[in-house]
Amino acid sequence: MLSQKVVILAAGLGKRMKSNLPKSLIPIEGKPMIKYLLEAIQQSGIDTSPIVVVSPGTKTAFTDALGCQVEYVLQTEQLGTGHALAQAEAVCVSADRIIVLYGDHPFITPASIKSLLFLSDQHPHAVALLTTTVPNLEGDYLPFTNWSRILRDQSGNIVGDKQVKDANAEELKILELNPAIYSLPAPWVWDNLKRLTNKNAASEYYLTDLLALAANQNLPIVSVDVSPFEVIGVNTPEELAIASNLKGLSLQA
Repeated sequence: MLSQKVVILAAGLGKRMKSNLPKSLIPIEGKPMIKYLLEAIQQSGIDTSPIVVVSPGTKTAFTDALGCQVEYVLQTEQLGTGHALAQAEAVCVSADRIIVLYGDHPFITPASIKSLLFLSDQHPHAVALLTTTVPNLEGDYLPFTNWSRILRDQSGNIVGDKQVKDANAEELKILELNPAIYSLPAPWVWDNLKRLTNKNAASEYYLTDLLALAANQNLPIVSVDVSPFEVIGVNTPEELAIASNLKGLSLQA
């Protein structure tokens, strides 16, 4: 069995949320949304002490909310998700694979985390990820409009990912989306994070660009599709309202 280490990216300040709290600590049904994720991780049995990447200005708020149930790593500059994950390399030296999750994804289930683990166990040298497919980008699915699109070749193999800011009109029609939840071979990811560039519309180091690097290196990329609302993120007050409703419904179920 491969050793796994979970890294939760949570350094985002969530300015669009119009809250003084770090985005991942904004409550849903009275509980910080990151706590729902931590409960799912615990129930999956994947990692008893996940790493949470935070910013220097938010670490105190996280330690007040979460205490010592997680290990903290600082991202001193907000340079993108690829840069954020790179900050955790020094504390992941014993792991064979790195599982990347996000503090503002409160609905992912233990079953889906286990599915990702199973996929990576079956393909130990591959990049494994969760994908999600929406029927359209209207109504309830409008929050997914800005998600990056999964790119596949004519044989159906994943060959990359395209951020909305960088996508052309045809790519924007793609309805298979990338929540950027990965299981990555540890030596490979630490080496290839150094190969990322910020030559894109946001001038950030995108973690999602690892897919194109893997494809160019002929590294297998495998995926499992999950429900869109299980991997929905919370980035705006409108999305928080949707998430709060969804969590309320799941709590009543």
